[in-house]
Amino acid sequence: MIIIINFASVRNEMINRFFLLNPIILGLGMILFSASTTQALPQQDSAFRESRDDFLPRSGTMFLEEKKTSPLPKLPKPDRHFQLRQSRDGFLNPASRRQGSVSQVTSVSELQDISPTDWAYEALRSLVERYGCIVGYPDRTFRGNRALSRYEFAAGLNACMNTIERLIQENVAVLREDIEKLKRLAQEFEQELIALGARLSNLEERVAYLEDHQFSTTTKLTGEFVVGLTGITSGQRDGGSEEINKVTNFGYRGRLELNTTFDGNDLLYTRLATGTVPAYSDITGTFEGELGFSQPDGSDLAVELIIYEFDLAENIRMFVEPVGGAFDDFVPTVNFLDGDGAFGAISAFGSRNPIYYMGEGPGIGFQGRLFEVFEWSGGYLATDGNDPSLGAGMFNGPYGLIGQFAYEPSDRLKVAFTYVHGYNNLDSGTGTLRSNFQTFVEEEFEQSVNTVNNSYGMEFTWRIFDRFVLGGWGGFTSTRTLGAIDIGEEFDVIQRGKLDIWNWAVTLAFPDAFKEGDTGAIIVGMEPWVSKADINFPDDLRKTDQDSSFHIEAIYQYPINDNIVITPGIIVITEPDFDDRNEALVIGTIRTTFTF
Repeated sequence: MIIIINFASVRNEMINRFFLLNPIILGLGMILFSASTTQALPQQDSAFRESRDDFLPRSGTMFLEEKKTSPLPKLPKPDRHFQLRQSRDGFLNPASRRQGSVSQVTSVSELQDISPTDWAYEALRSLVERYGCIVGYPDRTFRGNRALSRYEFAAGLNACMNTIERLIQENVAVLREDIEKLKRLAQEFEQELIALGARLSNLEERVAYLEDHQFSTTTKLTGEFVVGLTGITSGQRDGGSEEINKVTNFGYRGRLELNTTFDGNDLLYTRLATGTVPAYSDITGTFEGELGFSQPDGSDLAVELIIYEFDLAENIRMFVEPVGGAFDDFVPTVNFLDGDGAFGAISAFGSRNPIYYMGEGPGIGFQGRLFEVFEWSGGYLATDGNDPSLGAGMFNGPYGLIGQFAYEPSDRLKVAFTYVHGYNNLDSGTGTLRSNFQTFVEEEFEQSVNTVNNSYGMEFTWRIFDRFVLGGWGGFTSTRTLGAIDIGEEFDVIQRGKLDIWNWAVTLAFPDAFKEGDTGAIIVGMEPWVSKADINFPDDLRKTDQDSSFHIEAIYQYPINDNIVITPGIIVITEPDFDDRNEALVIGTIRTTFTF
């Protein structure tokens, strides 16, 4: 008998007392924290803020269903801090939605871990079917073998007392012997019931205070600050003719996020951002090794991103972005280490396949799921969509169009195929200067060039073991220029031509490497480079990136607590800008991320 086992210290006295009770009362001893609000015993020091997700979300964690004591509508969980972009994957999974809203248990046969051969089966059936004060856990289990404290027993007793009181008020017949036995139990657990009532009163007062002092009834404010000590320890540029400055700098990237819902299923996300972390490409002469949390704004605060997302139809989510849109806002990047610079990889290249960077600005996006295991997403962004000038706007200026189809047979494996089409959206901000061809032409010839490109990518992530995740991607971009480039009377006009651009990477992640919540990772790949070109540059200027340059990155992410994470990391670029005359570029950083 579980009551006797759990209260072994007083079993001699309790045996005599409880053997006289009806099996209905004995069944109360199996009560755990159920979905009933009166059964869930509040913690003395319970906090009223939501903690942010772990960097690597755990599977199999079960939370008890709680009654909402606040009139606040439930906000969709925002993932704009992008501790892992993977956390958005599968948000349209109907199975996960059903798990979060389990209907009331009305029969003991609905509890998966209870069988008619269990000694307390009949007592539990009476409690469930006669009084309905036992409902089990949200996963329809009862867990009757778990140890029981006196406070937990008091919580279950209080639930049944309230149920019987309600039945009496409704003139429903209740057995007198059950009432008498509940009275005896109430006397035995009088002190625990008093303490329980005091805790509930204290909880109500604290909730009322928060409601009176809340920021908004529909909006939640969150924040993220990335502070980085970064520096270049070695490197050369321009064919080894110039040493790169050995610099160390201390900067930050700050984001304030407003998450607003109007019906509980939609989300209006507004992000204000600023920072002082520099872009190193001006110093290194290449976009290789660029930091993922770079924000050279000089501390000028501005609205960086506005997204309104909602369910357009069953299993279809729509995203409307009037300001600062990006492809990865609505297209999962399928990289386990994509933390948008704040978590995971420290470089822009290590965060995701560079073809995801080939689109920005106002636009729309969609995401949906088919047959549980297939996910599709896509959208359209216009770089100058809010500019009414000639050659700009939503359809007359630079734009990017993306489509992606992914296969996800389990939460451990995901493979995606991505297509991007763009006009004047070639530059990704990663890789060699030539692969960012529009910037290359502007710097070399002080001219502009129009381009159109088609990009193809394949990405995958595979959690082979609990503490080892293998991932990677490959990308190819075919680009052609749309006009000749006049570089002066001394040189021939550069005629229209084509370029082929490639990139690839392999990622190795080790979650919980030394302690729970930490992550070690290694990233090896080649940032975008021009492998083939038929453009007639002047004779002293190479058309392609002829040598081999590797991106090697290593990080170790260590959580201090739920809100502070420190990540030391190093980036090594061999033969920077795909020029073997350049000495290797080495960039180090100690990144600290604060979230609230």
